[in-house]
Amino acid sequence: MKTRYTPIVNLTFVLLFIILFFYVVTAAKHFLSPLVLAAIFSYLLYPLVTFLEKHRFNRILANLISIILLITVLSIAIHLIIRNLDGLIQNLPNLRAQAHANIDEMAAFIERNFDVSIQKQKHLIKDGITNLFRGGSDFSKSFFSATTSTIFQLGILPVFIFYLLYYREKLYDFIMMITPEKRIKVIDKIIKEISYVTPRYIGGIFTVVIILAILNSIGLYIVGLEYALLFGIISAIFNFIPYFGNWIGASIPLTFALLTGDSLHLVLGVFILFLIIQFLENNILTPNITGRYVNLNPLFTILIIIIGGLIWGIVGMFVVIPLMATVKIVFDNFNSSKPYAYLIGANQNEKGIKWIIKLRRALNVKK
Repeated sequence: MKTRYTPIVNLTFVLLFIILFFYVVTAAKHFLSPLVLAAIFSYLLYPLVTFLEKHRFNRILANLISIILLITVLSIAIHLIIRNLDGLIQNLPNLRAQAHANIDEMAAFIERNFDVSIQKQKHLIKDGITNLFRGGSDFSKSFFSATTSTIFQLGILPVFIFYLLYYREKLYDFIMMITPEKRIKVIDKIIKEISYVTPRYIGGIFTVVIILAILNSIGLYIVGLEYALLFGIISAIFNFIPYFGNWIGASIPLTFALLTGDSLHLVLGVFILFLIIQFLENNILTPNITGRYVNLNPLFTILIIIIGGLIWGIVGMFVVIPLMATVKIVFDNFNSSKPYAYLIGANQNEKGIKWIIKLRRALNVKK
């Protein structure tokens, strides 16, 4: 006899599951985050691995070449950031002095136009600027210590990537073996859709970030901002995070120009530059390179990015979009979960509308 629970009991079970899920995901962060990152990078390298295998490279060699190429690209980016960051840290005393001079000029302007005493402004702002630049040194120390403490996670990442790529067919066979016979076609379709969408989205995002790093660096150099390459790369990296990344990335060089620049023309130049780049990214680069592989609506995307950031920090904000795109593909292929796929989807596509019309007709018949 099938047990039926009241709505309150069912809701309690759902809430307990959600609480337990988030607790486990948070507690196992240091194990799960490298594994999820490895899965995403595996999808990124999958087209290259299959290309090499078709050209008579054995699987082990194809995997190793792909991973070494990925490590080389990431190492070059990290080297450029650290090299330029080291120069910025050594120049912090001069930058702090310039920031204080700029603050004095802004304080005098505010006093003349808004009748707020310089003394009050200095007390609120100047101490903050001093702490900001002092924090730059502290941040660099904590950054390198954090990097040292997570060396195992960074080291295990290529191992995860290698074995996920090497045993990809075995993983597929395992999923098919545990799938009920009546669901095999649906599960096979889901896996093929994920294998098509994920590499293209991840590859597109990396391509956009590389192009933006080049455009940002050249643009910042032209407008005359110091450490143009450093800020150009950092600003581009934040574009891995949809919606928030663009604004966060642009705010860093803009704040630096405002505090350490010798004129407002530099600030205006950086501001105009990022408006142009923002327009290019939103209207040309992202639509044509990443396309609409991840069909999530903006409200839901913002919510899950915030949740991902709360759970796993920056890594969570990056991996949560591909994960939810995978979840949406799964929802799309089962009638019972199609309403959820429709809710988190970006638009009212034809399939969603037809499904709703069919549902309404069925309800009318029952009435």
